[in-house]
Amino acid sequence: MINVIGVRFRNAGKVYYFSPGEFEIHCHDHVIVETARGVEYGLVVIEPRMVPDERVIAPLKPVIRIATPEDDEKEMANKAKEKTAYGICLEKIAKHKLEMKLIDVEYTFDNNKVLFYFTADGRIDFRELVKDLASVFKTRIELRQIGVRDETKILGGIGTCGRELCCHSYLCEFSPVSIKMAKEQNLSLNPSKISGVCGRLMCCLNNEAKTYEYLNKKLPSVGDVVKMQDGITGEVHSVNVLRQKVKVIIESGDTKEIREYEASQLKFVPKKRKDKNQNQNDVDDKELKMLEMLEKKEGKSKLNDD
Repeated sequence: MINVIGVRFRNAGKVYYFSPGEFEIHCHDHVIVETARGVEYGLVVIEPRMVPDERVIAPLKPVIRIATPEDDEKEMANKAKEKTAYGICLEKIAKHKLEMKLIDVEYTFDNNKVLFYFTADGRIDFRELVKDLASVFKTRIELRQIGVRDETKILGGIGTCGRELCCHSYLCEFSPVSIKMAKEQNLSLNPSKISGVCGRLMCCLNNEAKTYEYLNKKLPSVGDVVKMQDGITGEVHSVNVLRQKVKVIIESGDTKEIREYEASQLKFVPKKRKDKNQNQNDVDDKELKMLEMLEKKEGKSKLNDD
């Protein structure tokens, strides 16, 4: 076991471990630490605690110091410089006529480097732009191309639920999301209804995916033939996943009746999970093509850990 603290450098960014050393550090303190990018100003989000050695990536760097009022002022000055640098970079992009969208600018705490985050449809030759920016800022320049999910994480916004976007408010990393999760939760397969602000599948589909997968395993599928405890058989009309209840069509002579049963009262043969090809008949061809394209784009989206 090793004593560590968790430090975050960006809003809802990844948490990195550092050694607190002999400092008395509390949650929400600001600290100065050394990273691969240089000296950085970070926010403590995890108080000192013991964690297994295998969870720590060696070497574990120590905290240089707890941030002083002078450090806080310098960080605020850097934020002001970032706004100025953003405007200058926009002018240079227009000057060089580059097809790219500038998203954010970030100064390292020691001003050793300026990072410009941008999106573009393809590869951009920005060598002349880097030279131009370096002549203005007199420091190291790094242009980093990011995906649409990372763009949304940086800019933020309001989701269809009316709340702040998960990726901007608390998600440290993006988890894989698939069409199968929407099917498990019996949601509409209309891409416009299950896509987020970024145009990719909504991250919140992953929140209850495991719960629905577990509950669905205990239920028959619509159209299955089931047998009740009294020996009567019928066809499944619909299922309520959360309540674990099943509506069954019972035939009695020329009449049909729909009755509701607890899942535990029914006998049926559990089926294997259906793959995407087996479920193609659930949506029309046009909608399926849109879903497949959306899923492929989702797989190509990568998270920038920095």
